[in-house]
Amino acid sequence: MTAFLDNLLLFGRVLRVAGLDVHPGRMLDLIEALRHVDIGARDDVYHACRTLLVHRREEMPIFDRAFLRFWEAHRRGTADRPRERSTASVTEIVDVLAPEALTNASSTDSTEPQDTPEPRAVKTWSDRGVDAEKDFAAFTPDEIAQARLVLDRLEWTPGERRTRRWVPGHGPRIDLRRAIADSLETGGDLVTLARRRRKTRPRSLVLLCDVSGSMERYSRMLLQFAHAATRRHVRVETFLFSTELTRITRELRIAKADHAVAAASRAMRGWSGGTRIGRALRELHQRWGRRVLHSAPVVLLISDGWDRGDPQELGREIARLQRSSHRLIWLNPLIGTLDYAPLTRGLQAALPFVDDFLPARTLGNLADLAVHLNALGR
Repeated sequence: MTAFLDNLLLFGRVLRVAGLDVHPGRMLDLIEALRHVDIGARDDVYHACRTLLVHRREEMPIFDRAFLRFWEAHRRGTADRPRERSTASVTEIVDVLAPEALTNASSTDSTEPQDTPEPRAVKTWSDRGVDAEKDFAAFTPDEIAQARLVLDRLEWTPGERRTRRWVPGHGPRIDLRRAIADSLETGGDLVTLARRRRKTRPRSLVLLCDVSGSMERYSRMLLQFAHAATRRHVRVETFLFSTELTRITRELRIAKADHAVAAASRAMRGWSGGTRIGRALRELHQRWGRRVLHSAPVVLLISDGWDRGDPQELGREIARLQRSSHRLIWLNPLIGTLDYAPLTRGLQAALPFVDDFLPARTLGNLADLAVHLNALGR
């Protein structure tokens, strides 16, 4: 993602913290709208954002204050950092933006400091009451059930791909067979030239989920994510891996999430064992490559990167996977945790061949991922 898109997604999350109902669908509309305005003109960006993100009069002062403080903070360099910016928490940004000013709309006309600070806005997801910035590792069973409802509402549409088949339509090629057939009605004169275009099909998703011992705190929640993506998108293939690779696409087709996760757990060999990502990817290519990678899918690899295998093998297999993918996205639940840096030998070998290295630690991260995937299709 570009720096501008990173900042735009971060601004949307700040508005959610401030209490505005800014869901991924509205952010997608905003991304599309900003393609038609001059993003170098602040007023144009402001009015486009306010039109699409504000739907009640009482939200306007909150939005105005958030917009002013957010972009001032970026101009001062407070929130504008290198690539690691996407790994920081929204709480850090809200601290910079004076959250009491965001949540107290009645005080927007006053610049006097408050004697008693307002309580920080509760970071919830819409009407579900789920903390959008809470680490999955700290989720209770009730919160997992609530988060499941949130995941079911996300849209995963990574766009379409052109096939080799040609069909009638407004395309670059002339359809001579149709043109000659149509000329029979005009006595052999070619009045119009029929054209053909490439047929398109929805682009598929391939999910590779690490369920080794180091990922145990996140595995159950990420399986809920895989089930939700499978239910929302028809063309999804899902695999679990630790030291071996197991396909669980059929198990995740079960309607009830608890039953699907239980079936996937039973099917998996070596749950919470060691991690050999390179070996698992080699098995993917040898056994399943022609079936799941032939159409250049978007691949989501979910792992913390702790690998006991050969780094050279991992780098070689990751490079091969990238060549077979439309987009290779590595989701790491450790991004955003304290003092984290991708310094393991496996990650150092793999990251040069990864298109996007993104967090997958909170519901907010998964919402941003949905926006990113939908933007790929556009």
